[in-house]
Amino acid sequence: MRSWGGPAFMFRGHHPTRVDEKGRFKVPAEYKHEIDESYGAQFYITSKDGKIAQIYPLKVWERVEREISAQRPANPAYRKFLDATSYYGQVMEMDGQGRLLLPGLLREKAGLKGDVAVVGKLERLEVRIAEEYRKEVEENPFTLEDDEALAKLGIW
Repeated sequence: MRSWGGPAFMFRGHHPTRVDEKGRFKVPAEYKHEIDESYGAQFYITSKDGKIAQIYPLKVWERVEREISAQRPANPAYRKFLDATSYYGQVMEMDGQGRLLLPGLLREKAGLKGDVAVVGKLERLEVRIAEEYRKEVEENPFTLEDDEALAKLGIW
């Protein structure tokens, strides 16, 4: 993922939780304090593919928007990105109990109900169906080739 400016906090790890019958999930306590201190309660919840909910603190998403608008993109990939993230996206506010409501369209398309995984992805969170996430990680393990590819990029 591209860095969109110096984040105040990086999201790490995997935290199982549940999406309730109203489409809400509790933000993991490991993130809540830092979110309150660094970002505030507003988020942009979206997806590029309709399968995984991507949750950006609104301040981070605004940096993404500034970066994209500065490019004056003619590239079809930019249009596709903006179409998808606008179609699935909504600004949402965390409630007083630390819960976020997933947008209905995205929740239905991705099947996000019951047991989910909240996964830290540096400047954003992802919400995925827990069993599908487990299966993907176990069936596609990190390999020596992956390690070498990262080393060539100077990352590992």
